Amino acid sequence: MTCSGHSVSQKAQRQLERGLLPGFSGGQSPPWGPALAVQGPAFFPQPVSDTSECNEMSSLLDSVLWMAAPKKRRTIEVNRCRRRNPNKLIKVKRNIDVCPECGNLKQKHVLCGYCYAKVKAETRLIRMEIHKKEGGPFNAPTVETVVLYEGEKPTEKDEGKRIIERARKRPSWFVQN
Repeated sequence: MTCSGHSVSQKAQRQLERGLLPGFSGGQSPPWGPALAVQGPAFFPQPVSDTSECNEMSSLLDSVLWMAAPKKRRTIEVNRCRRRNPNKLIKVKRNIDVCPECGNLKQKHVLCGYCYAKVKAETRLIRMEIHKKEGGPFNAPTVETVVLYEGEKPTEKDEGKRIIERARKRPSWFVQN
């Protein structure tokens, strides 16, 4: 705001009242519409006629949020071309392989989701056996655990390790330690 006469925002407010708001000040509206969208208060304050004071005045343009507005509506074809741009589409994966265990499709170098469910269930059963044998996680010894399946015997390397025995055949995906 300036002290000498009118501020810049007051001049802009008068131009807005004259050009864009014809019903407000009685002026004629131009044949074209506004190029900006305006969001502001619902009332239009009257400008103060006393210009000798250097007080800060709240004006309409100080509280207005100016935003760009499109001049024309985008056509359906333009919108579809923009949305279906090849850069925005989902890329086709080329690293899909068949799981050798279950035959389902999976990404290469990634564990199959169906096989993972089997591994998770088997691990849960092994943990339950450990819990039965030792009575909880705080009673477990700090040694390595060896899982032996049906028909397997402990070797000399397994001495001093915790041995868990399972009464079933070893799954093909569960490698021997």
